[in-house]
Amino acid sequence: MSTAPTARAQRGFKAPAGLASTAVPEAREAACIEPACIEPGSVAFGRARLALFLAGFSTFSLLYAVQPLLPSFTDEFGVGASQASLALSLATGFLAFSILCAGAVSEAVGRRGLMFASMAGGALLHLGSALAPSWHAILVLRALEGFVLGGVPAVAMAYLAEEIHPRALGATMGLYVGGTAFGGMMGRLGMGALTEFTTWRTAMGVLGLLDLAAALGFLLLLPPSRNFARRRGVNAAYHIGAWAGHLRNRGLPLLFLTGFLGLGVFVGTFNYLTFRLSAAPFSLSQGQISLVFAVFLCGVFASSAAGALADRLGRGPVLTAGVLIMGAGVALTLLPALPGIIAGVVGVTVGFFVVHAVASGWVGRMARGAKGHAASLYLLAYYLGSSCLGSAGGLFWTHGGWPAVVAFNAALLGLALAVAGLLWRGERRAA
Repeated sequence: MSTAPTARAQRGFKAPAGLASTAVPEAREAACIEPACIEPGSVAFGRARLALFLAGFSTFSLLYAVQPLLPSFTDEFGVGASQASLALSLATGFLAFSILCAGAVSEAVGRRGLMFASMAGGALLHLGSALAPSWHAILVLRALEGFVLGGVPAVAMAYLAEEIHPRALGATMGLYVGGTAFGGMMGRLGMGALTEFTTWRTAMGVLGLLDLAAALGFLLLLPPSRNFARRRGVNAAYHIGAWAGHLRNRGLPLLFLTGFLGLGVFVGTFNYLTFRLSAAPFSLSQGQISLVFAVFLCGVFASSAAGALADRLGRGPVLTAGVLIMGAGVALTLLPALPGIIAGVVGVTVGFFVVHAVASGWVGRMARGAKGHAASLYLLAYYLGSSCLGSAGGLFWTHGGWPAVVAFNAALLGLALAVAGLLWRGERRAA
């Protein structure tokens, strides 16, 4: 298959069967216009890739650092599993709301400064959580942290779509998602390992300082925007109109639903796997459980490879493959032996980062104008999946144990597979 999009594919994304027949544009505005693009192989290209990797690392290490600490929260503060998961769910829930605001604000104030402010503010609030005297104070600070961090993911997608040459957009988006995978791994793994030798408060403090340094590195590395045009004085009607326009696009809501389902399954799996592995017959310590999160390295490579494959083979087949890999991984976690469970976790991780890398890159190409708004809608759905479905999994864990959690995740992935099929059919019709 040729790597160059056909003229028809550039003109539009045709609605899959079962949807309205209205063509949905895959707009040229989603990519930068030569010669202002950051060209692959240039110094600016290398700096941009490293800076966006740091942005993904910082955001996700801060956001998900509490996941391996959930059993510690239940012990120290006397809360249940569902209540302990609020330390993560509140952060992702407020981040989902913040993304809408951040996408709109970035249209007026610029991408680079907003991303730096979000990274630095999130790191400082994380330090505050490490010093918080009570459970409720931790929840408040975690909610604020999630809200502040919303400036990074929505704006990063828009920056890449505006500045990176189209032929390298998929691979660069994959590297950014790889940074999120690496950050998520190091946040989880670092928290568990440090807690073995110190306390969870010290571990959180160390991570906060590390990510404050990452924010400074990001500011020094990221090239200024060359294709961004500020929109001053825009009102609420402008933003509502931009969001509504993206929702009328027949393909974009399917991508939003894909992100919602994918992250919901991923977070739900890891949230309650920590409780399963800490209980009999495994009875693993926190440090041992945190080693499971080393499988996130697979996500780093999978996301980069998925972006490049999507550019070459098409997004539909790679997205579908990612969902199927997640499903196989979820099924393997039912095995009673620890090696089988870890193999399942690898499958869930690889499949998820394939899905996210493809879907997030596809949003940037399919959206017509107002790319920050399109990215914000995708990430709103994405993090609502983490917050809502991640917490809902706690009900299944409480009432049916791990088999119930697996059944819940399998149902969500069945829906995700149907959505991926619709997107694939639309892509084939457009091509």
